[in-house]
Amino acid sequence: METSTKNPLIITDKEQMRKWSRTMRSQGKTIGLVPTMGYLHQGHLSLVKEALKHTNVTVVSIYVNPGQFALSEDLSTYPSDFHGDIIKLMSVPGGVDVVFHPYNLYDYEKDMKNKNSNVTSDVCKNLEGKGEVASCLEERGMGHETWVRVDKLEKGLCGESRPVFFRGVATVVTKLFNIVEPDVAVFGKKDYQQWRIIRRMVRDLDFSIRIIGAEIMRDNDGLAMSSRNVHLSAKEKEKALSVSRSLLGAKSSAANGHINCRELRDCVIQAISEAGGRIDYAEIVDQESLQLVEEIKSPVVFCVAAWFGKVRLIDNIEINP
Repeated sequence: METSTKNPLIITDKEQMRKWSRTMRSQGKTIGLVPTMGYLHQGHLSLVKEALKHTNVTVVSIYVNPGQFALSEDLSTYPSDFHGDIIKLMSVPGGVDVVFHPYNLYDYEKDMKNKNSNVTSDVCKNLEGKGEVASCLEERGMGHETWVRVDKLEKGLCGESRPVFFRGVATVVTKLFNIVEPDVAVFGKKDYQQWRIIRRMVRDLDFSIRIIGAEIMRDNDGLAMSSRNVHLSAKEKEKALSVSRSLLGAKSSAANGHINCRELRDCVIQAISEAGGRIDYAEIVDQESLQLVEEIKSPVVFCVAAWFGKVRLIDNIEINP
């Protein structure tokens, strides 16, 4: 593997991050941002490589955002390997300039040091693994209470079973945009609904940021790369291949004139269920509006979420008739 000679600067403080970005801009440099939650794989590195094509300097954020997890979800078990992440980023030709690795973007304790409070960083640290950081602070008059919502696009698909997810995503991305102040930000299209939501948010709120959607990276067997794949057993991983295989089959069927969405959905649901997966959703929606369609007459995306064991995986495939 080719190794970059560039060691990324690691920044944990948001004011220091903003100062660095403004220094780069004063030198006439453009800034790229790749937001991640860490535990990086080749899919993440492909986003970094894409960012390097468009800007002079590149920032990768590594932050597991508690704001997008419900109390019942897997924040405490989300995989982490910061040292390994840095090594992987150093392997990218051209190299990453900064890794922004804040501890807690919802902790405003130091911003309110002149006010009385019983909250300590240790208290919030203990609660972070339970997804309660924001409420911990809010209950004591210090918490985060401003949320960004993209009303229509966040409904349906993942928003149906994860009602706080996209509120948390849009809010933390807004915070990252305001801290890093990038010219370009790159998101993977595996999280298709997320990518569309961020694009709409940037348009609606007049962020001067170009949003690039990078294609899905897959293992050699076709499984979409995800940090959660590490939790799959070998048997579950084999079963999970039913998702990408059935999506490819649906795309092939559509190309051959089978455009009835109900029939295509039924075929994919049957294939995944027979393989042992538990369907969360399988929907064919318009690529821009994410509204359900009945027949494929314009560009659509077939989105699937399914459980294999205790792991929820998402995947999609664009179909352009």
